[in-house]
Amino acid sequence: MTRLIIWRHGNTDWNADNRVQGQTDTPLNALGLEQAAAAAALLAELKPDAIVASDLQRATRTAEALAALTGLPVRTDARLRERFYGQWQGLTMAEVAARFPTEHARWRNGDADPGCQVEALDDLAKRIGTAFQAAADVKPGGTTVVATHGGGAKQGCGHLLGWGPPILRALGSLQNCHWTELRHDEVRGWQLRAHNVGPAAREPIPAAI
Repeated sequence: MTRLIIWRHGNTDWNADNRVQGQTDTPLNALGLEQAAAAAALLAELKPDAIVASDLQRATRTAEALAALTGLPVRTDARLRERFYGQWQGLTMAEVAARFPTEHARWRNGDADPGCQVEALDDLAKRIGTAFQAAADVKPGGTTVVATHGGGAKQGCGHLLGWGPPILRALGSLQNCHWTELRHDEVRGWQLRAHNVGPAAREPIPAAI
């Protein structure tokens, strides 16, 4: 049975400020590095066979914490980048709401394509879901850990599971350095086995994007 561990990156200063990161290449902060090390110690116990990461440094550095414990190389895949947030990137969510009230309201209400050059959810789901499948194919029957981003992780999992936006809106967001576990067999296909698993948070982490 193939197992995918979909692991969200550690905390960044932009997470702490509730600032929209999207595909901006922001680094982990001290808390994020601490979270990555704590989570890596738990993930190493799963004896992963491969590690794949988004090429954005907050995901790559997170993956490197696990690589240091397992000796596995980190493969990068640009398709695993977070959703592109267009005109919102670099703004706090309060600034987004003030500058783009119509589009922000559409986004809050679950509109899959709210405007402002924000990547459509269907495109995001296909992009990341395809990358997840490629990561799983690295070690069929084994365990692959994929270090990626919160919003993209949810949509990519939905693509593999066949879940659309209405179902995914009911699924809680991944905390920093927590993960979702998917397993695949030839009879049942992909199944959700666990969600939002990880070390105890040292402090509340905003679910920024």
